[in-house]
Amino acid sequence: MSTGGAEMMLYKLLAHGVPSVDQANVVSLTDVGTVGERIRELGVSVTALGMRRGRPDPRALWRLAALLRRVRPDLVQTWMYHADLVGGVAAKLAGRLPVAWGIRQSNLHPAHSERTTIWTARACALLSRWVPDRIVSCSTAARTIHEALGYDRNKIEVIPNGFDTEVFRPSTEARGRVRAELKIAEGTPVVGIVARFDPQKDHRTFIRAAGRLRRRLGRVDFILCGGGVDESNATLRDWMDQEAIGDCCHVLGERADVPQLLAAMDVAVLCSAYGEGFPNAVGEAMACGVPCVCTDVGDAAAIVGDTGAIVSPGDADALADAVRRLLAESGEARTARSAGARGRIIDGYCIEDIVAQYRNFYE
Repeated sequence: MSTGGAEMMLYKLLAHGVPSVDQANVVSLTDVGTVGERIRELGVSVTALGMRRGRPDPRALWRLAALLRRVRPDLVQTWMYHADLVGGVAAKLAGRLPVAWGIRQSNLHPAHSERTTIWTARACALLSRWVPDRIVSCSTAARTIHEALGYDRNKIEVIPNGFDTEVFRPSTEARGRVRAELKIAEGTPVVGIVARFDPQKDHRTFIRAAGRLRRRLGRVDFILCGGGVDESNATLRDWMDQEAIGDCCHVLGERADVPQLLAAMDVAVLCSAYGEGFPNAVGEAMACGVPCVCTDVGDAAAIVGDTGAIVSPGDADALADAVRRLLAESGEARTARSAGARGRIIDGYCIEDIVAQYRNFYE
């Protein structure tokens, strides 16, 4: 269970007692991973079935069915396509246990999404009338796309991701500390992206836009963090060299202090090309009072509203122009935009409200 949006939403629900730790059992199809260890620290049982990614293993299905027969849960909640299929079938084999599926992304890309993932999503569409009792989608866009794919529209309910606005919040102290750590001069604009290195996240477009901003503005720094986004990434380094921005890019890898890194930014970017349902990175940045420039994927436009900007996927020129416009605003306008971004998360996506929606969904 690596650090991802679905895994972190599961962690947040369990941390807020939905379900209570003494009633929950978490099963990973693959390994325990970073998030699984954090869930264990909450006191929740975590079991790993050891499946290899992209390789179906019927033995895991039977092991899961046997575990479910032994535990006899009141509900089996699955997250994402492979878990929906394997967990849903195992629950039926274990005695027709109630099942709730989880949809965590919007569209699949025929060139970049794994074939097994595409096949699994199509299989789930066919089985959605019989296997799950209910389906929870993290975004309206994901619901619309999956209904068109053939999912049973009568079973789908939208519950967005939620954010702890006490953890993700503006912080002058964190802003100063991070900028001092990275040796960013006071007054230098900082633009950031928090995303793993993956074709879906489209770091290539971010780097192209960063090059345009550097040539247009002169001094501007860029913070990049996430799995695979580190100095050993030769592809990323080559892209930065092509744009001649290596000296102003801070490539940090996976970090545990994301709220502090966000607080140090002036603008946060989501430039995903496809697949996003409800991007956590956007909600976290906005909770920190950082305006966002996002590509029009998933529910990004609905989350951002009028507090940031939306551009078409893959358009580096539009992305750079939108970031430049936000950076050029007056101090008063920036302060108002920052407050509006944070207020939008507090009013619509605070974790307490989302936990209550999940509690009602389960009951």
